[in-house]
Amino acid sequence: MQYPWHLYLMSIMYIIAGIMHFIKPKMYLRIMPRYLPAHKFLVLLSGAAEIILGIALLFSQTKNVAIYGIILMLLLFLLVHFYMLSSEKAAAGLPKWILWLRLPLQFILIGWAWFYLKY
Repeated sequence: MQYPWHLYLMSIMYIIAGIMHFIKPKMYLRIMPRYLPAHKFLVLLSGAAEIILGIALLFSQTKNVAIYGIILMLLLFLLVHFYMLSSEKAAAGLPKWILWLRLPLQFILIGWAWFYLKY
């Protein structure tokens, strides 16, 4: 099935983001909330999930499951965004206004994924 170009863009975005978890795990370890266990495992698991879901977007048999997985993943990632707001170290030197902008961006990404359920 032929999808709109922006679904392919979304797929590539998640695949690249997932690969970055393996290339630069320290960057992701820094922003992991302290109250979550097994940080390294969760960083690698979330990277693998992004790669798998990004690839699954490309196939009509798995696209909708991937979309629901991406939405769930983005909701879970809100924990990281709130943690970054609460910790100077986790903020990685980003200004507070950028950290606040990331919260609505999560919901924009969720809406973007939800949009493709009709295809």
